[in-house]
Amino acid sequence: MLILGFSSGLPLALTTGTLQAWATVSNVSLQDIGFLTLIGSAYTLKFLWSPLVDRYALPVLGRRRSWIFMTQILLAMAIASMGLFSPSGSLATLAMLAVVVAFLSATQDIAFDAYSTDVLRKHELAAGAAVKVLGYRIAMVVSGGLALIIADQWLGWGGTYFLMGAFMVVCACATLLAPEPEVVARTPRTLGLAVVEPLAEFFKRRGAITILLLIVLYKLGDAFAGALSTTFLLRGVGFSVSEVGTVNKVFGLVATIIGALLGGSLMARMGLYRSLMMFGIFQAVSNFAYWVLAVTPPHLYSMAAAVAIENLCGGLGTAAFVALLMALCNQEFSATQFALLSALSAVGRTYLAGPLTPPLVEHLGWPTFFMATVAISVPGLLLLWWRRAEIKSLETMRS
Repeated sequence: MLILGFSSGLPLALTTGTLQAWATVSNVSLQDIGFLTLIGSAYTLKFLWSPLVDRYALPVLGRRRSWIFMTQILLAMAIASMGLFSPSGSLATLAMLAVVVAFLSATQDIAFDAYSTDVLRKHELAAGAAVKVLGYRIAMVVSGGLALIIADQWLGWGGTYFLMGAFMVVCACATLLAPEPEVVARTPRTLGLAVVEPLAEFFKRRGAITILLLIVLYKLGDAFAGALSTTFLLRGVGFSVSEVGTVNKVFGLVATIIGALLGGSLMARMGLYRSLMMFGIFQAVSNFAYWVLAVTPPHLYSMAAAVAIENLCGGLGTAAFVALLMALCNQEFSATQFALLSALSAVGRTYLAGPLTPPLVEHLGWPTFFMATVAISVPGLLLLWWRRAEIKSLETMRS
């Protein structure tokens, strides 16, 4: 879970925050940087091809690991190819390669999410979700904070992307060693059934529509706050690329580890609903840290505190959210159902936070914008409280 979580998280920053930093220092316009967030559309649309992952598999490594391994090798090549271009001279080409990386990454996520849902025993869900998120967020630090330092001081941007491609090859080796699930669910007999049955089974459940809306809204405020966070630290506050990278690497990594381990421990004791509510509140309130950073003189200590708080609270919220998604999945259709649910969670980040954040920042200014992101978090928490009975029933089913 740790290594495959790392593999799942590595490509995302390379097509979002790190690419955003590269474009920022290459003097790409704020509006163009905002539209680069649309590269993540594959994460939102991945449910469209997830039935293929449920229905088909390569003849080796099993139904889930075969897809994971294939996408990891292709990702290694695609990420390395991004290092051959530059935002200042070849923004369109670089963006197209980033779209390919996002598509392959989304496909890897489909298979990995299904694999983790299948391979974890029921009593391992909370710890499994926490470790999975830990690997994911360590990868975000490596491909985000550490990548900025490497690009700024050692290898340059092109060399950094080559290095990240090499990391994917290492992760592919871990896939070869990963165990198969103890209980292998049946494969849908036809592609048509692989499309229809997961949706039919899910929408027969009580409150299915509002659960889907909850998934869209739960991390929406967090998505808005993070949409241009790298640009905010570089251009809005005035820190250097190396300063942002160092703080993200050190404080981001420590807070990520604490958040994931604490999240798994608290979820096992508190249960899913209480964890979702408490961590969701922490996640929303943590956006005030960026507001403080926006209204005070720039200092490394204040940036370190803001990054640590965001990673800690964001890690807690994500761990509980991943546990919710796994609990909602039927093992027979885990690839399609998890893909649909996680794709919905990306709707806010891709189609709302990305395009809307630049005009909101230009109209409101950074301090008021970060205050607004706290308010954006409230509807998701209210909906979670309204659907608490359905969430609690999942805990009973899983126990």
